Amino acid sequence: MANFLHNEQGATAIEYGLLTALIVVGIVGATAIIGIGISDTFSTLAQAIAQ
Repeated sequence: MANFLHNEQGATAIEYGLLTALIVVGIVGATAIIGIGISDTFSTLAQAIAQ
């Protein structure tokens, strides 16, 4: 039982999982923001070409 309580492998795996989840959320958020900016830029460009 004492060996089980001192085992830190599970805690380390959870920490890596949380860190990975945080990085993924950041990447998804940045991609969404960049996508909106690119869409606006192409819309403006298309309107300028159409005139």
